[in-house]
Amino acid sequence: MHTPVLLTEALAHLAPKEGGVYIDGTFGAGGYSRALLSACLCHVLAFDRDPCVHPYVQALTEQFGDRFRFYETRFSEIQEILIREKITQVDGMVFDLGVSAMQIDVPDRGFSFQKNGLLDMRMGQCDLSAADIVNTFDEKTLANILWMYGEESKSRAIARKIVEARQKDPIQTTWALQKIVASVLKRKTVKDPAMRTFQALRIFVNDEYDELLKALACAELCIKIGGCLAVVSFHSLEDRLVKNFLKGPEAKRDPIYGRYLSFYPPFKMHNKKPIVASSDEILSNPRARSAKLRVGIKQ
Repeated sequence: MHTPVLLTEALAHLAPKEGGVYIDGTFGAGGYSRALLSACLCHVLAFDRDPCVHPYVQALTEQFGDRFRFYETRFSEIQEILIREKITQVDGMVFDLGVSAMQIDVPDRGFSFQKNGLLDMRMGQCDLSAADIVNTFDEKTLANILWMYGEESKSRAIARKIVEARQKDPIQTTWALQKIVASVLKRKTVKDPAMRTFQALRIFVNDEYDELLKALACAELCIKIGGCLAVVSFHSLEDRLVKNFLKGPEAKRDPIYGRYLSFYPPFKMHNKKPIVASSDEILSNPRARSAKLRVGIKQ
């Protein structure tokens, strides 16, 4: 879900050049791919696991021809596809993480607690839906998911309430889950109390955390010297992971498992603080308030 200000900032740092090859790792509605292709006679390889993006893919294919190629797959497949296409290095990569507008605005995809729909949350081909998880996982496992991926301080209480509720009726809709979480949390905040729970389930369902780890590893290997990595994140867990990756060996551990992300510092972080959306943009698009752009240049 790109924001215009951060798209412009990312494009400025990617600095597309004629003949260059760029990766759009989160195609969505094609905003970054279109911006790159419109900037100069470059090539874009775009990736997205969601089959709903096909109309946008078709539009860019018709407009830009063979300068644009799309692959319906995950981050973890990018390097394999580059090898298959005999592309050893690229000039830049951009990842706009999180949920796209086409996902969150469709109630029955189950991403939003603001609209009632089936509790699904699958971005592509996944075995388990969010409903499967909340209705079958044991209390301890549910609590661990909410704590690790949502950083939810009341994870145990919410997990306990979920298990109690599902014994009466299966939890099948987004509003049913939202009401359960709200009954535990009495926070007075502009953000819905269920936000962290929904975030955690979405990340777990789609294996987003490990996919991002693999995307960063691919960027380290495949971006040319002087090339750019631009990542837009929408919550603190992802932002910390990207920041640690860009800072260098002394900080290159991932926030959940504590594993080293790299043993050498191939990127120079553009600045210590992330680039954020403008106040005007946040007023017109409240979803932009959480967006943070971090940029690294390959050394």
